[in-house]
Amino acid sequence: MHASETRFDLVVIGGGSAGLMAAGRAAERGKRVLLLEKNRKVGEKLRISGGGRCNITNAEFDARVLLRAYGKAEQFLYSLFSQFGVKDTFSFFESRGLPLVVEDRKRAFPRSQKAADVLRVLETYVHKGGVVVRTNAPVTEVHRAQDRITGVSSGGNMYQAADYLFATGSVSHPETGSTGDGFTWLRDLGHTVRSPTPTIVPLAVKEEWVRELAGVSLADMTITFFADGKKVFSEKGKILFTHFGLSGPLILNSAHKVADLLHDGIVTAVIDPYPHTDIGALEKKIISIFDGNKNKALKNIVKHLVPDGMSRGVLMLLAKNLDVTKKVNLITKEERNVIVRTLKALPLTVRGLMGFDRAVIADGGVLLEEIDMRTMRSKKVPNLYVTGDLLNINRPSGGFSLQLCWSSGYVAGDHIGA
Repeated sequence: MHASETRFDLVVIGGGSAGLMAAGRAAERGKRVLLLEKNRKVGEKLRISGGGRCNITNAEFDARVLLRAYGKAEQFLYSLFSQFGVKDTFSFFESRGLPLVVEDRKRAFPRSQKAADVLRVLETYVHKGGVVVRTNAPVTEVHRAQDRITGVSSGGNMYQAADYLFATGSVSHPETGSTGDGFTWLRDLGHTVRSPTPTIVPLAVKEEWVRELAGVSLADMTITFFADGKKVFSEKGKILFTHFGLSGPLILNSAHKVADLLHDGIVTAVIDPYPHTDIGALEKKIISIFDGNKNKALKNIVKHLVPDGMSRGVLMLLAKNLDVTKKVNLITKEERNVIVRTLKALPLTVRGLMGFDRAVIADGGVLLEEIDMRTMRSKKVPNLYVTGDLLNINRPSGGFSLQLCWSSGYVAGDHIGA
């Protein structure tokens, strides 16, 4: 291979959201850029993000409010987001013919509802700048001398540049190529990398009745999840009610599936505390309890109708549709039906996952103290830039992860170009 084909101003490793944005911006600023992508195509994770719709950003235009969503990283992000923030993301895509729409929870999507259209804009951006894109090109080695990177090996070739940018993503969705290579290289180069945690997190829910049950744990329950009203999956096992929502083994192990659903719309669920009892059998059980407590108010016998510890929460639910002070012998058949249906399907609305969006990212990554967050340049390796999911930043679902990729990628490319 001719020297001109192996020497560049910048080598970008990883053709995802941050890598494409960084490569495009550096090329736009006049740099000769090589992008190396291990997959057959660039943007594999972007292609499936948001269930194929791509939650491109969160339309919170107040930077202070937006950055609070990034938890402890907030203090590190002001300079970065002042250079390329949410408004800039809107301008970037809309000026390139991709109008965005804002849905509930300020989540912004392409109006076409197609992640492929987001990718097309980025591919056009890098192509227009003359970026050399090599796919099926995993990096097998990062070479260094003293504190600088001197080259990278891929496909039997050694590529050299003045600067290098890592945009390899974290370890979520390994089927898209996110296998943690960047973390290994960063550690070898002397960076401190916090190990990612597995995709196991509790769920935050909206309903008050759940908070009434904080601390109650029930062993044998079924929970069924719905996306925009359509049943998606059910699981059976142990659920722990908490002050913010739901935890316990059943919930923790379902969280990654729920995360995927959250990108697509409203996620609701119902809990059945009687998975082994059908509607008819449950009604007979309730009639029997009523017969034994004819002169008592409904609110005083709810504890006999539900598993131990659940009566306060269920009473709160029933009180929305029934007069719970009514004596049991005055309750009509229709009212009894309401009780049965409620007990077989305790309703929930999932607000999100506690802490971060498991569908798109895993947490963990290089410590922000080791990166100049105004430029995305490493403080340990002066010709290395680090972007996107390689940074140790927790963020919730709702477009915050991709916004971090756009901001860090653009700003890194801009500074390299300067």
